[in-house]
Formats: sequence, structure tokens, C-alpha cells
Amino acid sequence: MKNQFLREDDPKLREECGVVAIHAHPEAARQAYLGLYALQHRGQESAGIATADGQRLANIKGMGLVSEIFTDDVLAKLPGWMAIGHTRYSTTGDSALLNAQPIRVDSTKGLIAIAHNGNLVNLGNARARLEREGAYFQTTSDSEIIVQLIAHSRAGTLVDAIADSLRQVEGAFSIVMMTRDRIFAARDPRGFRPLSIGRIRNSQGRDTILIASESCAFDLLRAEFERDVLPGELVMVTEDGVTSRQYSSGVPQSSCIFEHVYFARPDSRVFGRWVQESRDQMGRQLARESGVPADVVVPVPDSGVTAALGYADEARLPFRFGLIRNHYVGRTFIEPEQRVRDFGVRLKLNPVRNLLEGKRVVLIDDSIIRGTTSRKIVRMVRGAGAAEVHLRISCPPTISPCFYGVDTPSKSELIAATKTVEEIRRFIEADSLAYLSLAGLRRACDGGEGNQFCVACYTGNYPTPWIDVDEILPAAATL
Repeated sequence: MKNQFLREDDPKLREECGVVAIHAHPEAARQAYLGLYALQHRGQESAGIATADGQRLANIKGMGLVSEIFTDDVLAKLPGWMAIGHTRYSTTGDSALLNAQPIRVDSTKGLIAIAHNGNLVNLGNARARLEREGAYFQTTSDSEIIVQLIAHSRAGTLVDAIADSLRQVEGAFSIVMMTRDRIFAARDPRGFRPLSIGRIRNSQGRDTILIASESCAFDLLRAEFERDVLPGELVMVTEDGVTSRQYSSGVPQSSCIFEHVYFARPDSRVFGRWVQESRDQMGRQLARESGVPADVVVPVPDSGVTAALGYADEARLPFRFGLIRNHYVGRTFIEPEQRVRDFGVRLKLNPVRNLLEGKRVVLIDDSIIRGTTSRKIVRMVRGAGAAEVHLRISCPPTISPCFYGVDTPSKSELIAATKTVEEIRRFIEADSLAYLSLAGLRRACDGGEGNQFCVACYTGNYPTPWIDVDEILPAAATL
């Protein structure tokens, strides 16, 4: 069924990023810098920090890694006791400084800076209506839509305008916003993307309030994790403290399960569950479902490590780092171009021959997307002398693209959308291949927390009204 909310001219609408906000700290820019440093895995293309001191709002953005952009000299140009920050990789909009965040807009509601993680799915109608009403867009990013909706809202107060605007957009968003004297944070009603609140307790003066995509940012800043921002919740931080309102309710939760499979850091608490524990349970369940006679369990670092530890312990097999990662090469999954990804595999991993030679190897990875990277790794392990290579994947086959903030390719590029598990096995040249079942994945990631997850990438069933803009292809893989 055709969805009137779909922006059909752009089939790859995905923006997985990291956001952070700081309130009431004398070195807010530096705190934001450290928070973004901890969230660097969520985006390596661009980063930005905006600061405010009650009167002025400054904003600096750049292309590259957080540490490359924000030197001491640059941070010195960002005074203020409030800050928001963003680290991005290109999925929605052009890969350019123009779309780096935070985005600052001077509107009828005042000067507003916004940083956004996720992806909106009803932008076509909203943008066209706003342009008819006189809105001028500076970027092609989703995030500016929200600010323009706020600016054009007829609500009397800023907080009412923000709530009104958030009710008009559909899709995934965890956002932080800043005016000259206030911080706002919000999650979409389904809770697709994570967002947490932390606190630094000060014996003298106000406590520092922090907001971040993942709790690992609080650890670096020596802050206490307090709670998650709830789905459909709008939080406001002022000099008087933290206040909250539920701008939307009654929508079923559909938090992204891929945060636990791959994207979040294992030392983060996401959706009320430690990622490390989820991945350990994925590996254990994988061993129970598809164990195979072997001599050694080897992870594909880094995201396959925890699942491999769980698998090895459950299967009572030795765990070995048979592949060594060069940490000065970025994560292949979030590199925006295929030619960069192919080169990255060769640079990124090197086999340890004395651990692999003559061995029956169980190779643990978090996912197979196109299959080309997996084939290179299998060949690499076999080339190092492995007698057998059995690939085990700690999630089900990915058969559908994500439209809510993870940069999976179009359906035509997803190998599991057109090939059976056996056909994939032959393509990647493994002796055997098995995926974790969907039921096993749900069980591993819930851990009794009662979470309801979005698993559209494994089922093709999207929690929002949608139409697949890619060509319709049979979902041949069996979950």
C-alpha cells in the first residue's frame, strides 16, 4: 500500500549518529567534546558542537573525527555553560559540511540549535507545506524540518511549539536542542533510538545534567546514569532543574534491536539492558541452536567479540583472537562508499596463522549485509591454513533495509533478500553457515526488561506505514 508520507525521491533515508547535551558546566564545550569522543563509533564523517551562555549561541562544525576538529584552540572559541554536540555519518542528505550538525536556525521562536539521531519518514509533505508557508531551508538534512516546524507552530510557548512539532513527524528521532538558556531532549513515541540522562553531582552550585545517545559517554565524564528519556517524552533542562512532559503516548514501543546486535558500544546500557550482556547471550543461544564440531572459536573484531565469548563458553571450546584488527581503520559498515569498504577490509584485519593453521574454526560475526566482506574474511582465514571455516552470525538474515536510522543498503544489495542460507554459504565459501533465530535474538536482547523491538530488517514488517521504494524482491532466507 502506498504511503503518502514517503519521500520517494530518496530511497536511502538513514542517519545513525551520536548526540550529547551538557547543562550547567563551566567547560561545557570540553564536556561535549569528551562525550562525542565516547560516541565516535556512531559516526565518523563530521562532528559539531554548539554552546550558549544565556546570551549568545556559538556553533562550530567540521568534517572528520571529533579529535581532528576540536583542538584546544577551537574549543576556546566555544564559551558557555551549556552545549550540545553531534557526530554524524552520511545517509540522509549530502555528505558535506552543509549537513553537519548541530544545525542552528534563527526563527520566530528565537535562536535554536538542534542535533538529531534517527530518520524521519514523512518529510515530503512536511517540507512542501513549510516551503509554501515561506520556510527557507539551509540544508537537506532531516533535522532542519523539526526546527522549521517549531518556527511555524502556532503554539504560544516554545515548549508547546516543540511538542506540537514532534507530534507532526513520523519515524525515528532522538534529539537534543538548545536555545540561549535552555536544553531540550526528546525521543520519538516508538523509542527507536536510545537517549539517556546523566548527572554530575556538585557539592557547590547546580548539578550538571548530561544527555547522550549512549551511557558510555557518562563514564568518561564521571557522571551517574539516571534514566532513559522515555519514548514520547520531552525533557527540558533550565536553571530551575529538569522538567518533563509526555507529548505522545499509547504507541507501541519498537526500539531498534540492531543497537544491541552491532551499533551500540558493549559497555553501554541501551533500552534498559547492558549491550555486553545481550551479545553474550546471543553467542550462547547461537551455540545452542547451531553448534558444530570445531577446535577454536574466533571473533570478527570488534563487534563479534562478545558473542564469540558467549559461544565459546557455551560450546566449551577455546576462544582465540585469530584475527587482529588494525584500530586505525574505521568500521567498514559505516563507510559511505563501496570502494572504501573493500579497501578497508584488507587494511582492517590480519589473520594469526599459528592460531588458525590446521584448525576447524568457528568464525563469529554480528551480521552479513552484502556478503562481500564475509567472503573476504572467510578466504583470509582459509588462506591462513584453517582446515574448516564455519561462519556463525549472531542475528537473523537481514532481508530488508532500515528506514529508521541504520545505514543498511537497498533491498537489491542485501544478499539475504535474494539468496537462501545455503546459497549465501556457497557465495562466501564457508564450510557451513548458520544465523541466530529471531526468537533467540529477541530472548537475548530482552533479558526480562520487557522491551519490544523493531525487527523490520529481519522480517520486512515495518512499525510505521511504509512502502518499500526498492524493487520488490522475494525474501528467500528462512528466519
